Amino acid sequence: MFWVVLVSAALVFVLVTMIATGAGRPLGEPLHPESPGPEGTMAAVEVLRDHGVDVIVATSFEQMRAASADRDSTILVHDPLLILDDDNAARLLDVVPLARDLVLLDPSTAAVEAVNAEIAAAGSVSGVLSADCDLGPIVRAEEVTGDGRGYRYLGSDDSVVSCLDSGDDIVSVVQFDHGETTVSVVGATEAFTNGTIASVGNAALVFGLLGENPTLVWYIPGFADIASDEDPALSPQWTTPVVILLALVAVAAGVWRGRRLGPLVVENLPVTVRASETMEGRARLYSTSSARLRALDSLRIGTVQRLAGQCKLPRTADVYEVADTVAAITGWRQTDVRAVLVDAIPAHDRDLMELSDRLLELERAVATATTPT
Repeated sequence: MFWVVLVSAALVFVLVTMIATGAGRPLGEPLHPESPGPEGTMAAVEVLRDHGVDVIVATSFEQMRAASADRDSTILVHDPLLILDDDNAARLLDVVPLARDLVLLDPSTAAVEAVNAEIAAAGSVSGVLSADCDLGPIVRAEEVTGDGRGYRYLGSDDSVVSCLDSGDDIVSVVQFDHGETTVSVVGATEAFTNGTIASVGNAALVFGLLGENPTLVWYIPGFADIASDEDPALSPQWTTPVVILLALVAVAAGVWRGRRLGPLVVENLPVTVRASETMEGRARLYSTSSARLRALDSLRIGTVQRLAGQCKLPRTADVYEVADTVAAITGWRQTDVRAVLVDAIPAHDRDLMELSDRLLELERAVATATTPT
């Protein structure tokens, strides 16, 4: 028993240490500058360094600001953990003055709106795209692997350049000037990866966007950015060792006092209720209590989940982000989509049926818009 407890404690200690220190984390992380895997971007970083570009990886806003102190730099922002959500995406406005060029790689809707509210997410893009603008990196690339996220520019400013159109005004690169800084919103993430950077003109695009300045700061927002505004006294330095020790004690106690389970016992359910009967019963309850809004919300939840999947949005996308993306894809007015998915309240059964039909129409419109012809 002693050796069982000792080995279990050692395994838990190694596991917790790896999680706490992030050991091995970059190897399989997509678009990570230190990952040599097919989905990583280490190849681009090493080539840039060989050509004299000082590449610095920053995992907090303070590190990024210190690395780009002379402003003669390019800052690439990639936020895979969606640290820059609706609450703190405005911090990107603090990043803009620090760089000569700012590249937002696969940014969230909140991050894009923080720097230019007239750029909207427009679903996913795939396939090889041809150069269709006069931006130097795009012209030199001629063709680019466009797999990734698409965007649509909704404004009328002629100085904003949209490139790599995949149809229906959905583009993979949008570039504009924000003060003295050139900002590039890039959705063609596949072109940056180790596995495809040597294909078509991907290398010309990547090195043209990232190699213009002597310094490249690759900024990956981390948990330090979330905790930066908190009182340091709330998380003293001894917190992590104490948590690890408590975890080891819990595992040891579980092994010491745990009881050996016997064979599983199978019990036949006394009654089997068909799913259709459950659905009909719930519908009758809603009808009896006139709970039209509750019934509509049940339909809306399923519709929003299916629309998010069709639009290739992350699981963390909220209903308003789904509504805005659906409006951009289908051409429906944003107010109409939000009314169907969120705002409209049925006053009677006829309204409930009409809104239910509108949900089906919206799903059909998205399916038609996202289905390749």
